[in-house]
Amino acid sequence: MRPHPTGIERTFEDEEIIVSKTDLRGQITYANEVFVRVSGYLEEELVGKPHSIVRHPAMPRCVFKMLWDLLEARSEVFAYVLNLAKNGDHYWVFAHVTPTFGADGQPIGYHSSRRKPESGTVDKVIPLYERLLAEEQRQPTKWQEIGASTALLTGVLAEAGVAYDEFVFSLASSAAG
Repeated sequence: MRPHPTGIERTFEDEEIIVSKTDLRGQITYANEVFVRVSGYLEEELVGKPHSIVRHPAMPRCVFKMLWDLLEARSEVFAYVLNLAKNGDHYWVFAHVTPTFGADGQPIGYHSSRRKPESGTVDKVIPLYERLLAEEQRQPTKWQEIGASTALLTGVLAEAGVAYDEFVFSLASSAAG
């Protein structure tokens, strides 16, 4: 059973990196010590489970759809992600997810490295995620949720004249400036 969010934020050190690996279906095959500690799960509670075990309910589904679409197209993905720890606390990460390829050049899994977001970036992404989530909550089915919020996200990016990765990196540069 998924824990209820406590509203308490967990953090980790700037130099720490949360690392995990998954198979092609998103089942965790490796979790480093930082992931184990920050998520509050034991390693054996993570390995073999879907990576969505740490999905926070306030995280828009369309961001994960976009992530999977890009990974399936063999592209890397950068995203700000709100995660849910085992006890219901939350933690923000700046994720870099890449496909892992076998000797034959075919994808065999995914590798994710997550850093602590730069100061101020989360404050810039929260309003967008709240808009996307509100759009999802207006829809009667999961598939309509994803479609409606994806359309909204696509529109926001088109209006800004940027691709998703450009948008993500613009948040960090505008927070620093």
